[in-house]
Amino acid sequence: MATVWRKIRNDADVAMLVAYTFSLAKQCGFSPVAITEITTGASELATNIVKYAGEGVMSFSWVVIKNHEGLEVKAEDRGPGIKDLELAMSEHYSTKGTLGLGLPGTRRLADEFEISSEPEIGTRVLFRKWKN
Repeated sequence: MATVWRKIRNDADVAMLVAYTFSLAKQCGFSPVAITEITTGASELATNIVKYAGEGVMSFSWVVIKNHEGLEVKAEDRGPGIKDLELAMSEHYSTKGTLGLGLPGTRRLADEFEISSEPEIGTRVLFRKWKN
């Protein structure tokens, strides 16, 4: 599978991305639980792009690393960035009055999760789910 890019600018884009992610994970042969985890993680990342950055891109790739095969989801924006990444990754922290479970929850759903952010430059998130 080649890398597929999706622009994310609004709630309609998020809804389309959720449907795409569900279909893709199912086509890749993931279990129902893994499909839900992948779709939920991608939805959260896309929602954060709209909520905090206004727009960004997400990509989906099939990856093979050592003896693992799986789906890699990347989210990238050029928004205001996250000033305190450690604080943002803690449970119940929110700058928008939400429950503050999004990024920490997304990290728990992934088999591999990486995030980097710089104020005024943007945020990048990598979410990988391995196929068992």
